[in-house]
Amino acid sequence: MFIGEYVHGIDPKNRIIIPSKFRDDLGDKFILTKGLDGCLYIYPMAEWSVLEEKLKKLPLTSKDARAFSRFFFSGANEIILDKQGRALIPQNLLEYANIEKEIVSIGVLNRIEIWSKEKWEDYNESNVDFDEIAEKMSELGI
Repeated sequence: MFIGEYVHGIDPKNRIIIPSKFRDDLGDKFILTKGLDGCLYIYPMAEWSVLEEKLKKLPLTSKDARAFSRFFFSGANEIILDKQGRALIPQNLLEYANIEKEIVSIGVLNRIEIWSKEKWEDYNESNVDFDEIAEKMSELGI
């Protein structure tokens, strides 16, 4: 399980440091793809396989299922960490997430999210009513 929030920079070669607390559960090879809310998602290979199987079961006749699969898989890249724990982020994903200088890596259960620092700050300062969301989640039994 991934938890925590870490702020760091991106180097001139478009590499980011994967926090050491994440590396053991992540492994040396993982999938990086477009995420929701304008961030990037990192999945360990085993979690990616689970997600892949779920998405395979979506009906091909569903326009939404096709659109979501295209979005998710078109941005997917297999990434291998270097010996210093750095990951090279493809240019198209940097542009998608508006990442330029600083990033925030957050652990979210089975995945890691990579945000531009500015977007993460905007998200946290938005008018999202977390109390209302918590109430809705409790109605779902969470």
